[in-house]
Amino acid sequence: MKTEKITFVSEKEYVNAMGEIRTLMDKGEGNLSASEVSKLRNMAVAAEEFEDFHYPLPKPKTISEMVELKRFQLKLTQAALADMLGLGKPKLSQILSGKRDPDVPFLKAVYKKLGIDPAFLLDNA
Repeated sequence: MKTEKITFVSEKEYVNAMGEIRTLMDKGEGNLSASEVSKLRNMAVAAEEFEDFHYPLPKPKTISEMVELKRFQLKLTQAALADMLGLGKPKLSQILSGKRDPDVPFLKAVYKKLGIDPAFLLDNA
């Protein structure tokens, strides 16, 4: 089955599609036909593209915001992030809440493990 790429060019198209997405999702995954599953997938991709273009997330301005964004993208808990970075959970919590300044081991860890741009880290440390 060949499917065409869907693109929303107006807010009205996007809103209508979101209603259709909700309707399909309310049917339940097991109750959708193959064509409905394909349509749902294509509309969801188009909706995400529309949102990314028209409603972009603001760029992080601080190291804490950048680390939280990466944590969200990786779907990690704060505890899992601390383990990933090789840091204690209290230390990570204090840095992210602004109660403690980031130190060199923290900055190295977020650079190496999260791929945060070193220029961003230096500009915001």
